[in-house]
Amino acid sequence: MTSGWDHVDDDQCRLFQASVELIGRRWSSAILLAVARGARRFSEIRASVPGLSDRMLTQRLRELDAAGLVAREVVPTMPVQVTYRLTLAGSELMASLQPLVHWGLRWHGQLDQQRSAS
Repeated sequence: MTSGWDHVDDDQCRLFQASVELIGRRWSSAILLAVARGARRFSEIRASVPGLSDRMLTQRLRELDAAGLVAREVVPTMPVQVTYRLTLAGSELMASLQPLVHWGLRWHGQLDQQRSAS
């Protein structure tokens, strides 16, 4: 019996692992979700992710920008405005994560119900 994953070769497996590690870094998925939900400015993103420091937000935004998932846009006003948005790759990633959100709601919700019933 096959697992349904035998068509994934070693190179694809490495790319998958790199992708999971990028979005699995602490705060990365929360930042992507904040931007996907409409946060554009640094302060809006920080306010959307409780516990996230300015330093860590800056670091993660740079990583996500370098990975092509968010785009940093500088508006030459006085003072300078910096905004962030999902790129096409970032939007596709967020769409692909929706089944994971549903999985989490289903399975973590069941675990929570089992714990409270105990």
